[in-house]
Amino acid sequence: MTRPLDQITLTGLRASAFHGVFENERRDGQVFVLDVTVSLDFAAAASGDDLGLTIHYGELAEEIVGAVERDPVDLIETVAERIAQVVLAHRAAQLVTVTVHKPSAPITVPFDDVAVTITRSRA
Repeated sequence: MTRPLDQITLTGLRASAFHGVFENERRDGQVFVLDVTVSLDFAAAASGDDLGLTIHYGELAEEIVGAVERDPVDLIETVAERIAQVVLAHRAAQLVTVTVHKPSAPITVPFDDVAVTITRSRA
């Protein structure tokens, strides 16, 4: 039986960006909040205490925020896909779950948050 994968979780990363379908979103921007869980195998990294056999979560956080802050798009679904591809570019990553929160979304009724979540795996 195959043992379950281990996980690195980054919760509440913040990025300022200009995504959205409305002109004011593209002009004024807003803060997006990101939760990312990466599934991988820690066994080799842990047994050898070797950072090169896992993913440096500090660098990953910077890469994720950088991916969100570049090239405005209409949909947060597109932003989530972009983040997933950044994560899966790391050889150790096997599976990633990405949630993109848009707490300042242009919704006309009271709300706390709107978010999309995707899960992608290495092809």
